[in-house]
Amino acid sequence: MNKRKVGGPIVRAALIGATGLVGSALLREALDRGHEVTAIVRRPDKLEPRERLVAIGVDVNDTDRLAASIRGLDALISAFNPGWKNPNLYDDQVRGTASIIAAVKKAGVPRVLWVGGAGGLETGSGARVVDDADFPDWVRPGSLATIEALEQLRREPQFDWTFLSPAAEMRPGTRTGKFRLGSDRLLVDVNGQSRISVEDFAVAMINELERPAHSRQRFTVAY
Repeated sequence: MNKRKVGGPIVRAALIGATGLVGSALLREALDRGHEVTAIVRRPDKLEPRERLVAIGVDVNDTDRLAASIRGLDALISAFNPGWKNPNLYDDQVRGTASIIAAVKKAGVPRVLWVGGAGGLETGSGARVVDDADFPDWVRPGSLATIEALEQLRREPQFDWTFLSPAAEMRPGTRTGKFRLGSDRLLVDVNGQSRISVEDFAVAMINELERPAHSRQRFTVAY
């Protein structure tokens, strides 16, 4: 890796889904910290030009082209989501995940950081969040596909991965840099709420990019 004059090493990272809600926050956080980002998006024209940003239009299901686009980078962050309104969300997300993993292996990228969901986390009773009767039906296919992504990563011994799950409620808000980290259980506050801003989720993810602490693990972030 190259060196920043102040603040530690520059990381050269690919970011899949850089125009989405979470992806755009991750992009902003990474660039603001001085890292070099190759954004893998459907529409590169949707990204405003910024220093240290290269935008490439690649279909994640084109494994060979994706591999060529990320070869030589230090890490890949996946915020891949085929769209909440996609009627084939589950199948398309599982297929895209498999292609991303195959491309990472082919390109020899040494680290993968994955944007997870809260659905696979355990509640106080030990059940999964996604299995709660009140879990929104429209979210369930994407949640199950994200759970499957974690299982796909766990089956891969060839590279170093980290999977970050947000709190149950993640919305645009304030970047505070103050939050709690956990492992496989949903974090709730003293009022029983589980919340994190998209901005602070991005802080936690880029912290992990800079200072790896959860190799081959899922962890979670909440207030």
